[in-house]
Order: sequence, then structure tokens, then C-alpha cells
Amino acid sequence: MNRDSVGWTGYIPAITTPFTRDGALDLAGFDVQMGWLTEQRMNGVILAGTSGEWFSMSTDERRQLFAEGGKHRSETMVVIGACNAFTQQEAITHARAAENAGLDGILVTPPPYVVPNRREIVKFYSDISDATDIPICVYNWPRGCIVDLDTDILLELADIDNVVAIKNSTGNFAGFLAGMYALEGSVRYFGMPTSALGADLALLGHGDGLMGSGGVLGSDQPDFWRAIAAGDRERALELGARDRVIMDSWFTPDYGVQFGNQQAIMKTALRLQGVPAGFVRDPLLELTAHEVTIVAATLERLGIETTPLT
Repeated sequence: MNRDSVGWTGYIPAITTPFTRDGALDLAGFDVQMGWLTEQRMNGVILAGTSGEWFSMSTDERRQLFAEGGKHRSETMVVIGACNAFTQQEAITHARAAENAGLDGILVTPPPYVVPNRREIVKFYSDISDATDIPICVYNWPRGCIVDLDTDILLELADIDNVVAIKNSTGNFAGFLAGMYALEGSVRYFGMPTSALGADLALLGHGDGLMGSGGVLGSDQPDFWRAIAAGDRERALELGARDRVIMDSWFTPDYGVQFGNQQAIMKTALRLQGVPAGFVRDPLLELTAHEVTIVAATLERLGIETTPLT
């Protein structure tokens, strides 16, 4: 496989997993959320990623989510299952569930917390590839995994049979650019910022899009990439500026958060718009009343109508 084995492009957010107030998986809410994301013309979604709280989900819950998510696949909606895990065997179990659900591919970080070395990381991804036939997106997430995959190791990972894409969420922009140029033509490359620089690089034909978080701005986020495809820089910058409001108001330059936790922020932003994104699970906590007002004020600043939370 290589980049031409898949058609992934544009805005493909890692979405939230709806849980009820008592912590149960809410598949009915998930279906409504997926309906909204489809109406908003997302290019695809990632299930059970960091935004989806994979770390508090059981193996069976992830299987159920993948099976339900597979029903929403279409020619215009790519559905990718995140298979983050501490061991190859766990990741392979999730990957096979994604295959059985008919998902378009999987996304996998290096094992979090473990801090594996280069040889161990390459073996981790090679073992997953050898055990499945599903396209793989390697996710470089140094904030969560403590390792930052440099260009040399990304090149080695790109040579693994089923690896077709890289999501590079490094805070080192020079490293991001080095990887982008080195990997062009071999795998799809995600993580381009929605800034003027990101727009200009994309208009020059670099990168394939952004695997962001939540999709809380609705059609604004995928339409940034549609404007790029149409060569409309002015429209892209207008939409990108809206996305930057979210990033600057809620997050830090290294993708950390300014308050609360990322999952609760995204779920609150969606629920304020009437989307049943549900509640976070332990060990995460819901936002405080003051933090909810920050999220609401940001949405209102962008002209997005909000409704009181219940």
C-alpha cells in the first residue's frame, strides 16, 4: 500500500465518544452526532481517538463503536478507527474489529507512557501491519506518547506495507516541515495548520489536510480544504481565521489546553450547539460553570448560536 491506496484528504477530525451522565456508551447519541457531522460535510472522522477517550473504553465498547461507525461510511465520509494501545496484541485486536466493521483504515500512536525506542516503534507498527490488511495512519503525538517521531523514523515507518498516512502533531514545526517534504509522494501527510502559512503551503500542493479534533465549527473546517482545492486563498484564510480563534482561545501552541480538558471542551462546544456529544468519563471531569462560559463566549464570538446546557 501507499498514499494512492486511499483517498483521504481534507478535514478528518477525531470525534468525541458520547457517554451518558452515568458513564454508559451512548450509541444513539453517537448516531445523531454522526448525522450532524455528515450534514456539515466532514471529509471523514476518526473514532475512539484521544478526543474519543479510548483510554477509558473497554475492548468491546470500541468494537461496538467501530461497528456503529461503519454504518456511516460513504464515498464522501471516510471512517477511521483509532487503535491506540500499550501492546501490539491489543492494537491488533482493535484493528481486526475495525476491519470487521468495514472501516476505511486505522490510526495508531506509538504505545503511550512506555517511551519505546526506535527499534521497538518500528516493530510495533510492523507487527500490526503483518496481522491485518487495513490501511494504517501513523500518529505522531509527542504530548501524549512522550516520543517525537523524527523524519528518519517516519521514513522507516512509511516503508511498512500497510502504512498509507502520517498524522504529525509535533509541536516542532521545523520537524513537521522536514517530514512533509521527505514523505511527499509516499504517504498522505496530515497536520497542516489553518494559518496563512499553512494555507500557502497547501495551495502549493503540500500535505493532504488536517486530522483535527471534534469538528465543532461544522462545515467551516472541511470548507477550508475545499477552498484550498478550488485555489480560493481569500476564502481559505477567512475560514482558517475562524479555526484559529478556537485554537488560540482554548489550546496552547503544543496542543495542550488552557483550561479543563480537551474532551470536555469539545463535548461542551457540541452540546451548546444541540449536538448530543454526551459527557466525559472518569478520570476526566466536566468543565466548571466558568469554563463553560468561556466556551460559549468563543462560539458566540464566531456567530454560532448556542443553547443553555441541561
